Amino acid sequence: MKSKVLAALVATMAVGATCAFAANPFVDVPSDSWAYKSVVELADAGIIQGVDGEHFQGQRNITRYEAAEMVAKAMAHMDKASVEQRALINKLADEFADELNNLGVRVSALENRVGNVKMTGDARVRFIHQDNDDNGNGKIKGDNSWSYRVRLRANAQVNDKTKVTYGISTGNHTFSENGAADEENDIYTDRANVEYNFNKDWSMMVGRYNYKMGGDNSYGFLYGDTFDGAQLQYKGDSFALTGGYGKFKAGEVAGDSEDNIKGVKTGYGEIEGFFGNGSAIGGYYNDFSSGTGFNFDDAWGAYASINLGTNWNALANYEKYNSKSGNQDPEIWVGKLTYGAANFATPKSWDLWVEYLNADDGFGSATSDFVGFTDSWRSDNLLNNVKSWGAGIDYTFAKNAQFQVMQSFTSEAKSGSNDPGEETRAQFVFVF
Repeated sequence: MKSKVLAALVATMAVGATCAFAANPFVDVPSDSWAYKSVVELADAGIIQGVDGEHFQGQRNITRYEAAEMVAKAMAHMDKASVEQRALINKLADEFADELNNLGVRVSALENRVGNVKMTGDARVRFIHQDNDDNGNGKIKGDNSWSYRVRLRANAQVNDKTKVTYGISTGNHTFSENGAADEENDIYTDRANVEYNFNKDWSMMVGRYNYKMGGDNSYGFLYGDTFDGAQLQYKGDSFALTGGYGKFKAGEVAGDSEDNIKGVKTGYGEIEGFFGNGSAIGGYYNDFSSGTGFNFDDAWGAYASINLGTNWNALANYEKYNSKSGNQDPEIWVGKLTYGAANFATPKSWDLWVEYLNADDGFGSATSDFVGFTDSWRSDNLLNNVKSWGAGIDYTFAKNAQFQVMQSFTSEAKSGSNDPGEETRAQFVFVF
């Protein structure tokens, strides 16, 4: 990388400029040079220092480390930069993130800068093979096995207390869909919310956001997806209390099922405790309301996520559902043991896990589909009236790219003889 190229970039991001410039500190930068003004401004702001304090040497190749030093100094002057300048500094910070990290500069701090808009997203290509149950239902094979999804997120820091998030999703598209590509008009808004932080502990969120029943550390058995509502949260270092109300917006509970379920609403409360090693315990309650089709009045649950040393995590989750008069009151038990930690930011990181699920009959609809939009990897008949084991591996084969495999085994019906078919799932996930 040549310093004149970097100078061309920073020519538009000279921060801390004054009406009267300091004297030219470099003897090799003539006053009639195209870069003169920018070089003087940047030197006066302390962003560049030259080679020996006397020479700029604009034709010299510089290292990425030297470039990162310049970016770090520019980051320190972000409060004096325009919106366009901040955007360029953010772009340079992303480019030199690894070098900045070695310099002890936290690039993530840019996310909280006023006026910053950060674009993120993910893409997934997935394969699912689901065997028939004993009645010949529930199979996922052929073109139905392959699907893709792309999601985009725009995160805008309005001021030091307010953040706005907007996101869109393609939803899951299977290869079995027929018709022209321009007929697939199902891109939808899956995130649209405003988050206000009263202080470092208290926050409020209103709009469309992701709601995982039981909280981020739970299994998310009944639901984990798009939700319209409002949420108030206190989250300290060792304790969290969350309350909210709203409407489910994905799956059958959103009201788009063949069973004529009207849009289900819920008020929810969560209480959680956190420990120094990353472990957490929690309890939660949901009060459901819907006109017809949804069988549950309320539900409560509890979880424990315990880190055992540096590599092991054990999750246990219990949920109890109280149905409307005359219906079943199903329960679920989940246990999961994980070794390792696959991190998108760390190539060659990986984890292995094994889980056990015990779910009563009563979670399936009349069409044998799951009534919620679960955060579990399992599909349909492996979530109702079932005892089942599962295992999987997650491997980060490159930065921001993971390969994930899941497999159920020894699955059987809890009542009756209609055992579910086993499920194989493999997917590539990319984040950006």
